[in-house]
This record gives sequence, structure tokens and C-alpha cells, in this order.
Amino acid sequence: MPEKTLDVFSHITTIAFVGPAGTGKSHRAQVVAAKVGAQYIIDDGLIIYKGTIVCGRSAKSENNKVSAIRRAIFDYDEHRIIARNFLQDIPPCTILIIATSKRMLQIITKRLSLPAPSKYIRIENVSSPREISEARRERCYKGLHVIPVSHLIVQKNFAGKVLGQLKDIWQFATEDSDDKSIVKPPFSFNGTLKIEKEAIYQLTDHITKTLYQVISVNNIHIETHDGESIIVEVSIVAKIGDFSLRKLAEEVKKRVFMSLSYFTGLDVKRVSVVIVEVKI
Repeated sequence: MPEKTLDVFSHITTIAFVGPAGTGKSHRAQVVAAKVGAQYIIDDGLIIYKGTIVCGRSAKSENNKVSAIRRAIFDYDEHRIIARNFLQDIPPCTILIIATSKRMLQIITKRLSLPAPSKYIRIENVSSPREISEARRERCYKGLHVIPVSHLIVQKNFAGKVLGQLKDIWQFATEDSDDKSIVKPPFSFNGTLKIEKEAIYQLTDHITKTLYQVISVNNIHIETHDGESIIVEVSIVAKIGDFSLRKLAEEVKKRVFMSLSYFTGLDVKRVSVVIVEVKI
């Protein structure tokens, strides 16, 4: 499916709803959206309208944390294109974007061609310290997450465990809790995730050497692009074999790209392969 445009959608106004992970943003989303007159909510990869998922896929349906983060910021091409095309076709409206930081907001608005938020609302402005503390406890100790959608709809779009409606579980349930669901993803958001460059070097080196025509790997250079993706350059010593040298370089490029993307979940922008020596 092609992308319709890269221009900013001027018919849409955005409002930001910001707060650390696990502080109850999704719990409060519908109330906040109603107060600011937002017709749509963007939350964890989903576009929601009146408690119904109208586009996207939930980050909480992913099997690991890296994939969940990429899903939440619309990093996957097909996911982003479908969402962007949907947003272009809707009438003028206001969208509430839920994010953990301003940086996350910038990434989402840029990828979906949305204008910068006209207003920022923090979770501390709409929830008491006690409610935020309770939300953190449910997240940290029980691994529970809120999706601002009816549990009947969530069951059709979620790969983890759907525990039921918010009113059945949450101590601070409100009158609109029928339209919220409690889920337990198949992974944990707790803690931090960091992939060291050395791990990327080792994986690239191993994958490259699986081709018998690669005698050795002379150098691997990795650089971060735009703070969001990586570029990999590999220099190899090769020998004559079944693959032509051009075909060999293409095969190394393909295998490294697919392996890094799959095993690390990183956005691999480009892989370049240079054959610096050929031995017969």
C-alpha cells in the first residue's frame, strides 16, 4: 500500500498527554480527550475513536519489548503507512496523542505527518499522587496495562492475556470504565533495555562468516542515524566460488540486514558491504 503524502496534515490538531510509563495515562485517556474535545486517541500504536479501534495495532500485542516500542512509535513501514493514509482521509478533528516523553511525541508526529501538539497535558495535572502510585503498583508488580477500548474489541486484536474490564479489577475505576480493558502482554515493560554495539558487531561478524566464500571480516563500522536507526558497513576478504563477487556482497547485505532487524528489533537503515581483497 503506497503512502499518500509526506506533507503535514493541516486539517488535524494534536494535543499531547504525557507521563512516565505505568502512571495511568491510558486509564485517563478518554476523560482527558472529552475535556479537550479530542475525537481520536493515539495510544501504543492504535488509533481509537469512541472506544473503538479504527486503525493500527497495539504495541501490547508484540512478543518482546523492542518490537513493542517500535510498534508504539509507528516504526514498522506497513503499520505507519496504513495509519497515515487513514489520518489523511478523516475530516478535520483533534487527536490526543499519548506518550511517555516529548521525544516520543516528536517521533510519532513526524512519522504520521501530524502537526506539533498545540497543548501539553501531564498525567500529574489529571491524576492524584495516590492514583499515580496505584497505577505504578499495578504495572510493576502485576504487569497490568490499560487499553482505552472495550474488552470485547481488545480480544480480537490482542495476543496477550485479556483480564477483563477496568471496573472489575482497578481500585480507582470510574464511571466510564466499561470502555477500558485490563491486559497482560506476553512480555514485561519493567526495567530498561540497551543493546551494546559490541553485540551488534558480534552478530554481524557471525552472520557474515556463515557464507563459505567469506574468508574473514576485516572491519565492521556501525553508526547511529537520526538517533533512531543504525547504518552498518562491513569490509570482507572473499574467495572465488559459486557466487559472483557482486552476488556475494548482496547476499551478505541481505543476511546481515534481516538478522539484525529480527534478532535486535533495531531499525537498520542501510547495510553496505565492501570486498577489500579477493583470494583465489
